[in-house]
Amino acid sequence: MQSRSSFELHPVAGALGAEVFGIDLSNSISDAVFSDLHAALMKFKVLFFRDQDLSPEQHIAFARLFGEPMVDDFVKEMDAYPELIELLQEADDSGYNFGGTWHSDSTYRDAPPMGVALYARELPPFGGDTIWVNMELVYESLSDGMKKLLNPLTAEHVAQGYREKMSIIKGDYTKSFTKQDIIERNVSHPVIRKHPVTGSKSLFINEAYTLRFQDMSEQESKPLIDYLCSLATRPQFTCRFRWQPGSLAIWDNRNTMHFAIGDYFGHRRVMHRYTIQGDKPMGISE
Repeated sequence: MQSRSSFELHPVAGALGAEVFGIDLSNSISDAVFSDLHAALMKFKVLFFRDQDLSPEQHIAFARLFGEPMVDDFVKEMDAYPELIELLQEADDSGYNFGGTWHSDSTYRDAPPMGVALYARELPPFGGDTIWVNMELVYESLSDGMKKLLNPLTAEHVAQGYREKMSIIKGDYTKSFTKQDIIERNVSHPVIRKHPVTGSKSLFINEAYTLRFQDMSEQESKPLIDYLCSLATRPQFTCRFRWQPGSLAIWDNRNTMHFAIGDYFGHRRVMHRYTIQGDKPMGISE
C-alpha cells in the first residue's frame, strides 16, 4: 500500500495541471495518500500519471475513490465493464472527433459530472493531445463590472441532436435512440459557479452546450457567450498534455473546460473513460 509521502507533484503550467510521480495506481491506496491526492486535485484541477499498467478493474478501483460512476446519456458503456466507456478511433475513421470542442462534460445534466479519469490504452505515434482551461482564473481575469453583470445570471445548457453529431464512419459508439427518444436535454445553471469543496468562483459556460442566458434570446446571448468562451481559451489559462500509453489523467469538471485535438487521422487511438458522479451546481449566493 502506498505511503503518505511516496509521491511528488510537478506543475506542468502556471494555470493548472500537475504530473504525479512515485505512485503506482495498480496498488491499493491508503486513506492518507488519497487525502493528499484529493487535495492536489483541488489545487491543480487536473492530475497526470504516466507509465501506469492498469487493468480495467484497477482503473475502476482508483477512479471510484473519487466517486461513483455516472452513466452517460448518449455513449454506450463497455459490456464487460459498465463503469467504463471505450473511446475508439480507428485508423480509417474520418468523422466526428469525440471531445473536439471546448466543453465541460455533460453540463446539460441537472448534476454534471464531478470529474473524469481517462486512461490511454493505445495511441497514435503523434497528435491527440488534450488541453484544459482553468475557469477560476478566467473568472478572476474579468473586470468588476463584468463580474457584477454575470454573478446573478443563469444560463440554459442543452444537448440536442447529439447522437447524429457523434456518429463516426467506422462505428457508432453512441447509444441507440428512436425518433420518439429524440435527444434533447436542457437545464439552467448559474453562470458563476461556487466550488462545493473550495468555495472558489469559476465561469461555468461552454461553447458546446450553453445556449443562452435565462430570460434572454439566443441572439441577445450569443455575443457575450462567444466573447467569454473566446476569452477562456487564451493560452495563459491553459495546460496541454501529451498522452503516452499508460497515461492517466483525472480532472475536476466543475471548474475546468477541455478540448481533445483530433490531429491523428490515419492512426488508431483507444481510451477508457470513467465518469465520476457530480452534484448540482451552486451559484455564489448559495
